[in-house]
Amino acid sequence: MKTYLKILQRVLPYRQYALFHLLFNLLSVVFSLVSLAMVMPFLTLLFDKQKLVLQEPTFQWSAEYAIQTFYYQISQIIITQGKEKALLFICVVVSVVFLLKNLFLYLSKYTLSPIRNGVVRDLRRDLFQKITQLSLSYFSNEKKGDLMTRLTIDVQEVETGIISVLETTFREPITIITFLGAMFFISPSLTLFVFIVLPMSGFIIGRIGKTLKQKSHAAQQKLGNILSIIEETLSGLRVIKGFNAEGIQNARFGQENEAHYQIQTNMLRRRELSSPLAEFLSIVVVCIVLYFGGRLVLSGNTSLTAESFIGFMLIFSQILNPAKSFTNVFYNIQKALASVERIDQVLTAPISIQQQANAQHISQFTNQIEWRQVNFAYQDRQVLHDINIRLPKGKILALVGHSGAGKSTIADLLPRFYDVTSGGIIIDGTDIRQYNITDLRNLMGIVTQEPILFNDTVFNNIAFGKNEQVDMELVINAAKAANAHNFISQLPEGYHTNIGDRGTKLSGGERQRLTIARAILKNPAILILDEATSSLDTQSEKLVQAALHNLMQNRTTIVIAHRLSTIQNADEIVVLEKGQIIERGTHDSLLQNKQGIYQQLVAAQFGRQE
Repeated sequence: MKTYLKILQRVLPYRQYALFHLLFNLLSVVFSLVSLAMVMPFLTLLFDKQKLVLQEPTFQWSAEYAIQTFYYQISQIIITQGKEKALLFICVVVSVVFLLKNLFLYLSKYTLSPIRNGVVRDLRRDLFQKITQLSLSYFSNEKKGDLMTRLTIDVQEVETGIISVLETTFREPITIITFLGAMFFISPSLTLFVFIVLPMSGFIIGRIGKTLKQKSHAAQQKLGNILSIIEETLSGLRVIKGFNAEGIQNARFGQENEAHYQIQTNMLRRRELSSPLAEFLSIVVVCIVLYFGGRLVLSGNTSLTAESFIGFMLIFSQILNPAKSFTNVFYNIQKALASVERIDQVLTAPISIQQQANAQHISQFTNQIEWRQVNFAYQDRQVLHDINIRLPKGKILALVGHSGAGKSTIADLLPRFYDVTSGGIIIDGTDIRQYNITDLRNLMGIVTQEPILFNDTVFNNIAFGKNEQVDMELVINAAKAANAHNFISQLPEGYHTNIGDRGTKLSGGERQRLTIARAILKNPAILILDEATSSLDTQSEKLVQAALHNLMQNRTTIVIAHRLSTIQNADEIVVLEKGQIIERGTHDSLLQNKQGIYQQLVAAQFGRQE
C-alpha cells in the first residue's frame, strides 16, 4: 500500500489535471448510462408494453421524477407525431448522448497526457539528480547497466502504472458504482446477488497475479545485468578481441539473456492469462445472474418485469468491461510497483557527503592545506592510517607508492568525493566539512589518468562546468597553454568538431591535453594531477608535461605519479605503503636513503627505461 501511495503522490503536482480527468470521466459514465437507460422505457412505450403517460409529473429531486418525465416526453411525441417520429427522435437523442459520452471520454484522456508524461519527466529528473548527488562509494556496489535500466525501463513501467492507477482510482470505480446504482434502483435483490458473485472472480484473478510483482522485479534486475555486460563489452572490445575472449563474453551474455527470457516468458504467460480468464469468468457470472434473475421473472414472485430485467442485464453487461479491465490494471500496477521499489532504492539511498545547514562560503585559498591525523576506511577495509601532511599555498606535493598504497584516496578526500573516517582536512584553518561543497570544489581543478571527455564539441568539453557564457578567445588561450590549439585547428570543424564518445576520435595525448585545457580555463587555486601522464607515449608525454608545467604555475598542486619526471621538482614527496606514510622529503633527500622505498621506485623506473 505504501508503494501504491508513492505513485499517487507523484500525481499531486498535477492535481488540477487529475480533477478534470475525474470530472470528464464522471460525465462520460453518466452519458453512457443515460444512453442505455433511454432504450428500455422507450421500447415499452413504443411496443405498447406500457400505457402512455398523459399527465406531466410534478417536479421533485428523485430518479422517479426523471424517469416519468422521460416517459411523458416520449408519450407526447408518439401522440402528436406518431411512433415513427418518436423512433427517429430517440435515435437522434441516443446519437447525441453517445457523441457527448465519447467527447468526454476523449477529454478525460486529453487531461491524462500531462499527468503521465509529467510524472515520468519528474521521476527521471529526480532519479538523475540523485545519481549525480550520491557519493562515489555508492557506485562501487552498483552496476551501471542496472542504473540505466532504472532510469529508462523502470520509469516507463511507472508511466504504465500511473495510467492504471488513475483508471483504477477514477474511471473504473465511477463506472461500476454508477451502473450498480442504476441496477440497484431496478432490482435491489438481484444487485445484492451480483455483489456476492463478482468478488469471487476477482479473488481467483488476484491469486494468479500474486507473484507477478516478484517476477517483474527479477526481470528488471536481469535486464540491468544485460545492459552492464553490453556496456562493458563496448568499452573493452579491444581487450576482448586481443585476448580472444569473444566466446567468454558471449557465454556471459547468453546466460543472463536466457535467464531474462525465462523470467519474462513466465511473467507474460501469467499476464496474458488475465484476459481470457477474466472473459470466461465474466460470462460465468452473466450466466449465473441470468439464471437467477430469469427464474425470478418466470416465477412471477417478484415485481421485476421482463422489460426491467432486460434493462438490468443490459446495464450489467456494461459493468463487465470495467471489471475485466481491473485485471489488466492489476497486472500493470504489480509491474509498476516492482519498478517503483527499484527506483525508490536509489531515491532513498543515503547521501554520505552532506553539507552543513550553515556551511561557510569560501572564494579563495590563502594559506595552507593540512591532512590532520586522517584515517579512512572503505566499508570494513582500512585504507589510510594516521595521515599528517601540510601543503602551503603555491607548493607542490607529490604522492608516490605502489598501486593500492592510498595515493588517490588522499587526493579524493580533498574535494570531498569521500569523507574521512576520523581526523580532518583543514583549508585555511577550517575543516573542509564546514565549507559549502560547491565553493570548495570551485577552488580545485582535476586532471585524471584517464581523460574524462564527453560526446560533444571540443569547445564544450574545454568549457565544461562553466555556468556563464564562455568566450571563444578564452577557450583558445586555454588550448594554447595546454599545447592543444595546433591539433584542434586541424580538425574538420576546429573547436566545433564533435570528438565522439569519450573522445574516441582523438589520440590519448590529445584527449589528455583537452582535459588540461579545461583545467586551465577553470583557473583553479588548487590542482590535483592523478597520474596524468602514466598512460602516454614519450612524444605525447613531452607535450602533456609542457602543458602541465604551464598549468602548475603559481598553483598549489598535488601530484600523484609513478614517473620521476613529474615529481622530482616537488617541494615535498610523500611515500605511501599500505595507507601509511613511510618516507617524506625532497627528491634528493629521499635518494640518500639507499634502503628506502622511494629509492627502490626510482631504481626500478630507471631499470625499465634502460
